[in-house]
This record gives sequence, structure tokens and C-alpha cells, in this order.
Amino acid sequence: MIKTMFVDPSRCIGCRACEAGCRECDSHKGESMIMVDFIDRGASVATQPTLCMHCEDPVAPCAQVCPAQAILITPDGVVQQADPSRCIACKNCVYACPFGVPKFDVEARLMKKCNLCYDRTVQGLQPWCAQACPTDAIWYGTYEEFEHQRNGHPVNDTELGLTDVHTRVYHVLPDKLEKLDVVALLREISAQETVGAAADTGVREEAWIL
Repeated sequence: MIKTMFVDPSRCIGCRACEAGCRECDSHKGESMIMVDFIDRGASVATQPTLCMHCEDPVAPCAQVCPAQAILITPDGVVQQADPSRCIACKNCVYACPFGVPKFDVEARLMKKCNLCYDRTVQGLQPWCAQACPTDAIWYGTYEEFEHQRNGHPVNDTELGLTDVHTRVYHVLPDKLEKLDVVALLREISAQETVGAAADTGVREEAWIL
């Protein structure tokens, strides 16, 4: 049974402990490869962690578009960050990632991203972000362990327009949805904003933002 990450936005409190933990990783000491993003900063303080989803089908688009074969995939499906000796700073991987994860370090001329704390996980340890998260918004374990120990429905199929992406990492949803349809969610939000704007009398309370 393969252990992987489960990301549950409903548990995220925006404390950024995951980012602090990620900076302790030996492969990118001092830099965080995980980001805590505001879901809709203009209207809510809700946050969610964004990390590499380690795409399985299609297999790692970032690696597929790399002309120098600088991004390697381990036998157990972990997509590594670019090899400094091979990366040619073309940024193809940055544009190809469906989740907007890879970072390009201009000074180092190198793509950097989460590699699932491979130096730790091969020894049976948790990734730093999962170990540091106080609410288990980022949880590390097997699918079977999640089903027995956690609430929520883990999904690793994301629909991005006409493309379905199957990932090693799971998003945790509250409902029994077969897959996460990003485009449909954006349309629903847009429709709600349109209705809200039509009902707006002109007096609008200022949103509280951290």
C-alpha cells in the first residue's frame, strides 16, 4: 500500500506551519515549496495549501515537456524537482503544470517544487508539511488508513476543462463527488457573484482580510 498526501482545505486555518516545516527540507533548505493560498481573498479568509499533486495520468506534464529530461519520476511515482545539472531554464514545466505548482528561481536558473520530501518518505517518515500541520489539513498515509481514520471523501481525479488529470495526491471533499470539476466550480462562483451584484443596494460591507 502506497502512502501519499491528502489535502483537506476545510481543515486549513492559514497558520502557514506547513510552509515553515517545508523550509526545513534538506533538498531546498530555507525555501518553501508549498504555498498557502487564499481561496477568494476579496470575500473570505478561507485558505488552502497548494503542493505538487504528482500527476500520474497524464504522467507529470512538467516532465513530459522538459527538453533536457531534467525532471525525473521515481519508480513509485514521485515527480522530482529539476536536476540542477540538466535544467536549462526554459520554464516549459512552469507553463505545463495544470496546478501552477513549479517555481522558477531566476537567480539559480532552476525549477523548484515539492518532491514529497523524498529523502524522508523513503525512510518511512512523514513529509515536513504533514508533520507540522496542527489540524491535519495535510495528512500523510495510505488510502485505507484515511478511510478508517478520517472523515471526508478523497478524490484524485480533477477535471480541468476537457482534460481529466489523475494524481497521486488526493483532495478531500465533503461530498461523494467522483471528481473535482474546476471549471464548473468557477462558473458557479461567477453566477453567485452576478446574482449578488444584482441584489446589491450600493452599500457593501468591507471584507475582513488577514
